Amino acid sequence: MTSGHTVTVFGAYGHTGRFVVAELLRRGFTPVLSGRDAARLGALAAEYEGLAAEHGRPAAEHGGLDVRPASVDDPATLDRALDGADAVVNCAGPFATTAAPVIDAALRAGIPYVDVAAEIEANLDTFAHFADRAKAAGTVVVPAMAFFGGLGDLLVTAAMGDWEAADEVHVAYGLSGWHPTAGTLAAGTVSRERRDGRRVVFANGRVEYRDDAAPTLDWAFPEPMGTRPVIGEFSMADIVTVPSHLAVPEVRTYMAVEAARELASPDTPAPTAVDESGRSAQTFLVDVLVRSGGEERRAVASGRDIYAVSAPLAVEAVRHLLTGRAATTGVASAGAAFDAPAFLRDLAPHVTCVLPG
Repeated sequence: MTSGHTVTVFGAYGHTGRFVVAELLRRGFTPVLSGRDAARLGALAAEYEGLAAEHGRPAAEHGGLDVRPASVDDPATLDRALDGADAVVNCAGPFATTAAPVIDAALRAGIPYVDVAAEIEANLDTFAHFADRAKAAGTVVVPAMAFFGGLGDLLVTAAMGDWEAADEVHVAYGLSGWHPTAGTLAAGTVSRERRDGRRVVFANGRVEYRDDAAPTLDWAFPEPMGTRPVIGEFSMADIVTVPSHLAVPEVRTYMAVEAARELASPDTPAPTAVDESGRSAQTFLVDVLVRSGGEERRAVASGRDIYAVSAPLAVEAVRHLLTGRAATTGVASAGAAFDAPAFLRDLAPHVTCVLPG
């Protein structure tokens, strides 16, 4: 499918950014490569020359891909990076530093903005600082359009169905392992500094910070994973995205103990590619449980490589935005911006979902 749309990818040469560029090419978009390091951008463009040609990108100096270096400290370079683009995907963390300047540039350009931020405080900042401006501009800003934040929100929204409110939401992450990227580690450092080492939860209808240790419990994942020990209240971006549009006073997220230990260990290596696409062997299962009164509803998603799967999530969001399928304007999470069940179906074959009904 040829879209004819141009999409700037800021942070294109990062681990997730590379997956996003490749996914855009496969979908018929024209990616513009942007970020601070001109040499790394040029190398990426040359590396993707074959893929660009395969998908009909015209021959050019950099293998058919436009390279536009830019810095969040220089608005003029961001404006050049977004000039003529139909949308922008921000893949450059820490998003506490990059989100606001790139959103500002997107609003100046009058184009939709999507990012893959997993940082809780950065996402809170986006909702707090840009909701009115984005709505006034008549455009859409979608933060956390990735594995953490976006996928969970879509699953919760689909599970809610016709419920207007729920008593509690639980999102359990069954990861086979977690080899973090350099970007994940850098973002984690920034988040810990902003929290003064405290942990964060969404309870009693608000974000709260706590000094106690997170509990450990068993979670009954669907087969074949089965019951596994998890760290309770291992909060991810879902505690921002879900309550941003759903009436739920309690949102709790859980992480498989093995994955949490790997994330915390200084000896854990970065993800290792096991196929030509660059995906790792890591698998995931996301189990969502929504309770209202005495009723429960579940939704489940499974797939491979939490970083790679963020690419189809972000690119599918861009496709929906540019084909007039956004349900709102302003700052909106995935579940608020899109028809959740339809969006999840469109993620196949990257994500396999089991939804209520």
